[in-house]
Amino acid sequence: MPALALDVPQSEGSPGYQTKYESIAVQGVSNLLIRSLLDKQQFYDPEEAALALGISSAFWSLFGLLWPSGSHLAERMARRPVSGHERILEIGCGLALSSLVGHRRGANITASDCHPLAGEFLKENLRLNHLGPMDYRHGHWGEHATQQQDLAVNSKFDLIIGSDILYERDERGDLAHYINAHIEDHAEVWVVDPNRGNRSHFHRNMAAQGFALSEETLDISATENAAAYKGRMLTYARD
Repeated sequence: MPALALDVPQSEGSPGYQTKYESIAVQGVSNLLIRSLLDKQQFYDPEEAALALGISSAFWSLFGLLWPSGSHLAERMARRPVSGHERILEIGCGLALSSLVGHRRGANITASDCHPLAGEFLKENLRLNHLGPMDYRHGHWGEHATQQQDLAVNSKFDLIIGSDILYERDERGDLAHYINAHIEDHAEVWVVDPNRGNRSHFHRNMAAQGFALSEETLDISATENAAAYKGRMLTYARD
């Protein structure tokens, strides 16, 4: 997935952190202009809003970067037939590339993340690509989860998607419980994972919620424009 760096004037100031603009190619849709953080070294949390949500300075920048797993999930969304009756939720969306792809194709999709700036970046990327409004919600699981009734994910969906979200051991099964609380009985769950070591815990937690797993190995060779990728496409559905 090639990315072309662009010199685009920012529409508003970004106090405390630097950003960049790239034209991102996703097979099956037109290029998307994406505003992201300049690099992993960016950090700005003067009121400790992120820290209160369990996001340390070491992890603060991760939401605002484009990641290979997210790109491969976006390609899956570009190939999925669009149904006006289907409701889709992306969890841990970060820059929400998959949600932007789905939204551009006409899917009814909601993006969600726990980072306090994720919604702001999504709004700007919608503007840059001349796309209409898209639903964004606060989506959080685990010990730092908060109940923001007016902003939180508060309904059920026909498809839940996520990429590189198995970054914790999650012994309590918080993520699986969160998914189960927001999914229709007939629905599927898609997770693209870069072979992290926490998959087996997630498999067990999802099985405890009644989900069966279909697993696809992703072993993609490098090209002139894209690095090699190794990971898994995990699809869960009710038994």
